[in-house]
Amino acid sequence: MLTFSRSIAAAAALGFAAAACGSSESAESDVAATVAAADTTGAAMWAHLQESNYETDWQLWPEKGRLYTGQVPHGMLLTTYLNSVAYEALTGGAATMPAGAIVVKQNYMPDSTLAAVTTMYKVPGYNPDHADWFFTKHLASGVLDTMPNGMGMEGRLPGCQNCHVGRQSNDYLFTGALGGGGGGR
Repeated sequence: MLTFSRSIAAAAALGFAAAACGSSESAESDVAATVAAADTTGAAMWAHLQESNYETDWQLWPEKGRLYTGQVPHGMLLTTYLNSVAYEALTGGAATMPAGAIVVKQNYMPDSTLAAVTTMYKVPGYNPDHADWFFTKHLASGVLDTMPNGMGMEGRLPGCQNCHVGRQSNDYLFTGALGGGGGGR
């Protein structure tokens, strides 16, 4: 889980921003989602995904559905889930994802076998050079995948950052356009 001080700071910032907009119900929802979010480790992210029942309780990326056509490096078939923070930002026309947004992409083989689960998590101050995204890649079993050099696939992953920087103008997201637009993969 997020450290206590980071949770409080994030909650306070979200509460202040929502209060300024006059939306206390939204503020409570955003604060609760941020405080309950995963820490920046692969193990914490996987635990958070399991505890939050992302496959049943989170929203699918609008207009994508399950097992839509994908491409390298993620897989031939994909399913993308959004936590409530990310879903509200996407459907509300936000230009960037807010703190606490989590995007989960299930990566499937051509025969619909789950191969991996990749995640992007927006953490304020975590990775300023790459829009504060924390990346993970887990195998279907939940084990953190590793790169050829043995490094766990969690954090400021060069491969993820170098690819996603190509969509910097869309807050590093490929699946579809933020700000109410369409497109993506």
